[in-house]
Amino acid sequence: MMTQTSQRDLKAQLVSFARQIGFDSCRIAACTEPAHTSEFREWLRDGAHGEMHYMQRGEEKRCDPQKVLPGARSIVTLALNYFQGEQVRRSPRHVGATGRIARYAWGEDYHDVIEAKLSKIDQFLRSFGGQQKYYVDTGPILERDHAAQAGIGWHGKNTMLIDERLGTWFFLAELLTTLELSVDEPVADHCGTCERCIAACPTGAITAPHRLDARRCISYLTIELKGSIPLELRALIGDRIFGCDDCLDVCPWNRFAQVSHQTAFSARQSTTGMSLREYLELSEVEFRAVFKNSPIKRIKRRGFLRNVCVALGNTGDVSDLPALERAADDPEPLIAEHALWAVEQIRARRGVKSWDRPTRSASLKEAAIS
Repeated sequence: MMTQTSQRDLKAQLVSFARQIGFDSCRIAACTEPAHTSEFREWLRDGAHGEMHYMQRGEEKRCDPQKVLPGARSIVTLALNYFQGEQVRRSPRHVGATGRIARYAWGEDYHDVIEAKLSKIDQFLRSFGGQQKYYVDTGPILERDHAAQAGIGWHGKNTMLIDERLGTWFFLAELLTTLELSVDEPVADHCGTCERCIAACPTGAITAPHRLDARRCISYLTIELKGSIPLELRALIGDRIFGCDDCLDVCPWNRFAQVSHQTAFSARQSTTGMSLREYLELSEVEFRAVFKNSPIKRIKRRGFLRNVCVALGNTGDVSDLPALERAADDPEPLIAEHALWAVEQIRARRGVKSWDRPTRSASLKEAAIS
């Protein structure tokens, strides 16, 4: 077992190395039961996780990190700033309405960027005899609990962590290690009586301080949900097509946020420079090319164009109807269903008579005659 001196020395080297490869914070938590295990289990029993069945499958591991890596003594918690400042989402080439994509998805897929860095830390700790398991938003671990225990930040009322320097704009990652490292202390909660994040949620998903019903969260609805978006929530989604930053945008601590040095997270033309109508015209091959190495690729064309249709239904006008009417004949039923809904929303809002949509067989007969 390491002496206290050697623990501190290794930790100092680790923190220095983590910063050298780009992490903004590196702190250590003991590998113990997360602080909110009982609340997590209650959240699952209430069904507030929606269709995120992986949460339930990994319940026991999330509540006991020793089941993730037997013999683990420490959890290295890391934060990486992704804030890119404000982006102009419209350019002269745009035709029609545009949509909003959560800031974390403007650039490259953070999984790939951060996993490459975690691999380097894993190799670093192996040289000291450690065995590790590492994750970035992918493993059965209650990462915010461990990060808060280590002092990466405190739990905001929207369930996100807040750091005095970074605000809320950072990714979390963690390595479980068999090495014993000196632990860091948690930081105090500085939210006070502020509840701006709760008031800002468009769908009322933050049902109480530190309590989120994922089934109403726009990030869940536009990313995790695989099927149809509930009718009663579609209008509340507005122009958001991948995730939602509303509860983060209003956090007073974000006035201190600095632009990230990680150019990998810089905005792409595909995420801040295309109109909803342009997205709607993407074929399967084009979608894969446009969103290569982007986190948006994970929801596939069917999920993304479903979201685009909802956004057009909420913000589009009659000039968007031809594109939506073509989408209503998309071979993917999920896209077609949401396109039909959007057509009716625009027509009702603009006072245009209801669409007398020809059936597919009638269209084929008409084409044959001509």
